[in-house]
Amino acid sequence: MSTNPDNRVALVIGAGDGNGAAIARRFAREGYIACVVRRTADKLQPLVAQIVASGGRAHAFGTDARKEEDVIALFEQIERDIGPVEVLVFNVGANVPSSILDETARKYFKIWEMACFAGFLSGREAARRMAARGRGTILFTGATASMRGAAGFAAFAGAKHALRALAQSMARELGPKGVHVGHVVIDGMVDTDFIRGNFPQVYAERMPREGILKPEHIAESYWQLHSQPRDAWTFELDLRPYMETW
Repeated sequence: MSTNPDNRVALVIGAGDGNGAAIARRFAREGYIACVVRRTADKLQPLVAQIVASGGRAHAFGTDARKEEDVIALFEQIERDIGPVEVLVFNVGANVPSSILDETARKYFKIWEMACFAGFLSGREAARRMAARGRGTILFTGATASMRGAAGFAAFAGAKHALRALAQSMARELGPKGVHVGHVVIDGMVDTDFIRGNFPQVYAERMPREGILKPEHIAESYWQLHSQPRDAWTFELDLRPYMETW
């Protein structure tokens, strides 16, 4: 494994076109090597090219974060060939609505695998390495569903509640070992192609009024969490536009 302090890695699992990409760009600006992960690495090439064009360093990995052997291999490869994982951001979504009357066991389980089990696998592998070094940051992306279950979102809410509980347990265990674990609740619409395409009227009304979260501003909060002095660590941070109700 590289011991060069300039080879610090920020690993973003779930580096989609919105928050994940913005978080990767933010850490790359600070000199971290952005290792970005989706199930299909080809979809990450534009992000990698963008980071490199801006003077940063980035690598793309195609990994199914639900598979234990794939996650273990991912961490081993990065730590061996690139550098120590100083930051892990688990940002996998899985926001799939369905009435409880129509929900299937297969889909419920798949959503749990994506939004929770994959977080356990990723968090465990990061924790094993960070605890041994006595430093590191693990940040989990939550959602409104982490705090309350809305009608039609039983599977997503169950998985996100479980991810939050995982983060709480990890924070209590790993904090004394020098590892900062945090959970970020994204409570509101985010400026993405999905929102623009599926909620055009709401987007048109809210965006000019700064009523939709911008990925770059979300990413700034992740960087601030990582940068906190350890005598004043934040476990949970919730982000919402001023227009959102609690």
